[in-house]
Amino acid sequence: MKKRIVILGAGFGGLELASRLSEELGDAVDTTLIDKNDSFVFGFSKLDVMFGVRTAESVRVPYASIAKSGVRFVQHAVTSIDPANRSVTTDSGMLEADYLVIALGADYDIACTPGLAESGYEFYSVSGAERVGQVLPSFEGGRVIVGVCGAPFKCPPAPSETVLLMHDYLTRRGLRERSEITLVMPFPSPVPPSPDTSAALLEAFAERGIGFVPKRKVAELSGDRGVAVLDDGSELPFDLFLGIPRHVPPAVVVESGLAPNGWIEVNPRTLETGHPGVYAIGDVSSTGVPKAGGFAEGAAKSVATALIAELKGEGEQELYPGAGVCYVEFGANSVGKVDVNFLSGPKPTGQFHGASPKLRAEKEQFGSSRRERWFGP
Repeated sequence: MKKRIVILGAGFGGLELASRLSEELGDAVDTTLIDKNDSFVFGFSKLDVMFGVRTAESVRVPYASIAKSGVRFVQHAVTSIDPANRSVTTDSGMLEADYLVIALGADYDIACTPGLAESGYEFYSVSGAERVGQVLPSFEGGRVIVGVCGAPFKCPPAPSETVLLMHDYLTRRGLRERSEITLVMPFPSPVPPSPDTSAALLEAFAERGIGFVPKRKVAELSGDRGVAVLDDGSELPFDLFLGIPRHVPPAVVVESGLAPNGWIEVNPRTLETGHPGVYAIGDVSSTGVPKAGGFAEGAAKSVATALIAELKGEGEQELYPGAGVCYVEFGANSVGKVDVNFLSGPKPTGQFHGASPKLRAEKEQFGSSRRERWFGP
């Protein structure tokens, strides 16, 4: 009887894992990939949607186009997970697995920040980015705050990218001189593992007159008074607030008992949970690395080598190095890049490659190569 591998979540991690299993094992195993959505969206595409570069529909890649040997995609919502028995219940029934990989990502707790839903906008979801894209054309300038409401959060450079792209957007519309832009982050610098990246971003902020408030989170918004209240009680006035909401594990993960301390606890080098044959990768797991697609992709590679070695009876698992690449929008059509490694040495390291139009082409190739790998030409 074929071994059954069930993957929950078709983001960077789930798609990469399914692709590697198909390449190495094909029809020798039954791999089921489950996601509640009908399409995939690269995280960086949400900025294009927000600033009117692309439509929400144009950035979606439909899961229906997946055609890989041994892989079956099903669009269902996961309603319960039984890690002890490696079984999953969805809104369409129950599935049992020999190997279960949880890659369900992170959800957003907008209600955790009072006033965010009523007086601000989140832009980390496609629908949220689309709403901001509908609001921006009628914005006539003023005080703009991009604020982080909780940590950890996905793609740590994204808030910095947002303020730089906001500067470009307001400049194009002739509104920059009558506007202020401020970034509020809980970190001491924009990208702590890479001092060079942080220095380049802080220099870009200074050149453009963008304010940076470090080591602070936004605790609530007072729409009546038009102020963002920070976690130290200080206040910043705003006319437009763009928030990164607090991230939380999906409710179905919490209910499974896998995340007693917030995120699924795993061996950071093997991605194994405390249950045999059950792994967790990407944003939903606690590995000590950023919540970003490139890191989920690396975790998927490590788990794939473990499953392939066990099922083929040869080879061994490649330990997860906690490494990833992040492309950083600097505005003015330039993109920077930082190579980060969290687990291979005594402390995290980050190598920065200065912003340039050439790296924009590399970023586009990064996206197109993965679209082709995961979905086909």
